[in-house]
Amino acid sequence: MTEKKKTNLIKELYTNRGLIWKLAKNDFKKRYAGSYLGAVWAMIQPVVTIAMYYVVFDLIMGAGAQAGPRATSIPYVLFLTAGLVPWFFFSEALTHGTSAMVEYNYLVKKVVFNVSILPVIKVVAAIFIHAFFVCVMLVMAAIYGYYPSLYTIQVVYYSFCTLMLVLGLSYITSAVMVFFRDIAQIIGIALQLGMWATPILWNIDNISPTWQLILSINPLVYIVSGYRDAVVSGAWFWENPWGTLYFWGFTIVFLWLGTTLFGRLKPHFADVL
Repeated sequence: MTEKKKTNLIKELYTNRGLIWKLAKNDFKKRYAGSYLGAVWAMIQPVVTIAMYYVVFDLIMGAGAQAGPRATSIPYVLFLTAGLVPWFFFSEALTHGTSAMVEYNYLVKKVVFNVSILPVIKVVAAIFIHAFFVCVMLVMAAIYGYYPSLYTIQVVYYSFCTLMLVLGLSYITSAVMVFFRDIAQIIGIALQLGMWATPILWNIDNISPTWQLILSINPLVYIVSGYRDAVVSGAWFWENPWGTLYFWGFTIVFLWLGTTLFGRLKPHFADVL
């Protein structure tokens, strides 16, 4: 995709921002249409997951408190929640973003519809549940004595980081899925492995420097650590300059790859679907 086409894509997304927001809300409502509890189901599953991990790893296995970068003791349930909140956002957005073209195949076949906004719709739809769990996380932090501060504003920054990362990946996976449906199963397995490769249930500071360096290749390490810094540890993102530069370098590369691949395959979507 040429630079002109990339600029056009940005303009298209901005021009269609109202449509994206409207379709994202409809997409979110549609997932739970017909069920008695509706969107409540989207909130129940993550809460049950957090409770299960807390019971198993803290109450049963005795994981206890975790040390933050300021050498303070963080309650494990809060440490766990601050890691799972961005992970839920990432995994849900990537899973649904991957299926965007196939799910909205009737729109892809319409000549006048801009299919470039479809992956964005799925990613934006995931923000609704994420916003709810950010509120839950902040309330839980306040219960344990970690009240909102200036550092907490960074939750917005790290949410934006997650959104941009998953958007670049979704452009790649949604385009590939049109031609190779097995990508959905591959993404599912990759997310299972990725959860254990990301310091959500465990503290990256407790492993050797060599393994810390290796695992930091995973850009989600930056995001998960950032959420904990924003909510409980009290650290600014610019205090980790190399991590910030690496994350945005990684994200920009995948945004470029995603938009390029999507642009080249887009003319063939309607024929295959």
